[in-house]
Amino acid sequence: MSLISKIRCAFTLGQGVLIENEALKTTKDPISFFNSWLKQAQDTGIVLPESMSISTCTAEGRPSSRMVLLKEVDSKGFVFFTNYDSRKAHELETNPFAALLFHWNILQRQVRIEGRIERISFEQSNAYFQSRGRGSRIGAWASHQSQELDDRESLVQRVKYFEEKFAGKEIPLPEFWGGYRVIPDNIEFWQGKADRLHDRFVYQPLDKNWTVKRLNP
Repeated sequence: MSLISKIRCAFTLGQGVLIENEALKTTKDPISFFNSWLKQAQDTGIVLPESMSISTCTAEGRPSSRMVLLKEVDSKGFVFFTNYDSRKAHELETNPFAALLFHWNILQRQVRIEGRIERISFEQSNAYFQSRGRGSRIGAWASHQSQELDDRESLVQRVKYFEEKFAGKEIPLPEFWGGYRVIPDNIEFWQGKADRLHDRFVYQPLDKNWTVKRLNP
């Protein structure tokens, strides 16, 4: 066995039984399963374990990916926030499906999520927006996300403009900014193993419940 394989074995020692018990016997709810993995990732001390890649597609099927932060997860789905005029938002409005990917390398784990997209309510978006730092709220107003920028100074000047405009005032939620929810119809848990004989379990909805199956590595 190579050194890399030994390291992977050390990282995942005993986790094969754990994932099988969770996926097939104990945890029939993939959201609960996901939350347990996210908590374990947080406990490792890695930076931003809530980071996830989100992939969207144009109407013609051309994909693009970028990293965002998961801000909420519950039985309804996975929530993130963005500018509604951004590239990803335009693609989601045209083709309302997305794929998410979490990768926690130190645990040799991935979670893949696929599903349709919906906007969350104004009230939910506003509640999160008001919880952000003042600088981040100003930044949301100042940035024409994904659009061409002549130079950095233009952005700096817009920031100054909104700092003056909202000086001493509450900063309202921009109409062009808010949250999306990914409503999952496929959630796959991947546990790395030595010799690439990984464990993979996929959850898919059936009526009001979930089915779970083991996949070949």
